[in-house]
Amino acid sequence: MLAPFRSFLLAGSFFVAAGALCAAQTSYTITDLGVIGSNGYSVARSINFTGAVTGAAGTNNSDLSQVFVYNNGTMTGLGTLGGTSGIGNGINSSGEIAGYSENSKNTYRAFVTNGNTLTDIGDLGGGSAVAYGINDVGQAVGSAVTSNGENHPFLFSGGKMVDLGTLGSKNNNWWNVAQSVNNAGTVVGTSYDASGNFFGFVWRNGKMIKMGTLGGSWSQAYAINNKNQVTGVAYTKNGSAHGFISTGAGAMKDLGTIAGATSTVWGFAINDSGVVVGQSTFGGTYHAFVYSSGKMKDLNKLISGGSGWVLIEANGINASGQIVGMGTRNGVEHGYLLTPQ
Repeated sequence: MLAPFRSFLLAGSFFVAAGALCAAQTSYTITDLGVIGSNGYSVARSINFTGAVTGAAGTNNSDLSQVFVYNNGTMTGLGTLGGTSGIGNGINSSGEIAGYSENSKNTYRAFVTNGNTLTDIGDLGGGSAVAYGINDVGQAVGSAVTSNGENHPFLFSGGKMVDLGTLGSKNNNWWNVAQSVNNAGTVVGTSYDASGNFFGFVWRNGKMIKMGTLGGSWSQAYAINNKNQVTGVAYTKNGSAHGFISTGAGAMKDLGTIAGATSTVWGFAINDSGVVVGQSTFGGTYHAFVYSSGKMKDLNKLISGGSGWVLIEANGINASGQIVGMGTRNGVEHGYLLTPQ
């Protein structure tokens, strides 16, 4: 069975102690997206320009979850493809959602929504697929198992799933995935080469181009905006993993770290203004960050103190600068929406 590359966090997977937040000028108001039912959790993964959000909502201490859409203060559950879990990973300007869900046979299947209905979009011959992103013309991307058991990135367009190939990967256990697609149909993701090293890639016009690193051995690409700016994570010469911004397959700019953070930083999303959001290791835990105007900031320092929140990951950002992700509020994992003041 194909295993998701960036799986969402199930309730109880980890907790971050809600320590005192440093006093700072409040830059965002925070909205708790809530849960479905009682004793639940949620995680937000993507936001479109109207402020509609998608992700997963489930029951604490269990593997039960479903896709949700959040609009105008209301979270609506969209269910699954018949199995016990599902998540929405991308949402476009029309409100179409791409993600993955288990079906009744406990197999991961990629979907795109038609209204509030999850529609299975197929696979590459191996019976399993997951989707991570969708653009405004309805093209979706992800990873699917091929007939020979390999995991390959795909582009779903015009009702057909296209195999994007790899950078030379030949091992069935190596994960090759497309994570994001912009409105021009340019795709980014991660692929292994024949030697077992993994790199971010840019795919356009039928050609996959290997991205570089920050001086180290590996890289991963997570998101691309409509100006062809890419973000992700890449290894440095000293073995640290830092977030980056790159234009296509060009030189990578190291985003650095936030004060007090340790060595690993992931850039998960980027808007058309080049603002990046993601996650950083921080004193043995994780904190969400925003990077803009050449500076990386801990989002926990940009919300009001005493809120009870610890913002763990920032997964999506729209053109207005609204940010969504997952944090703990008084020890319970909830999706959040940040709106710039």
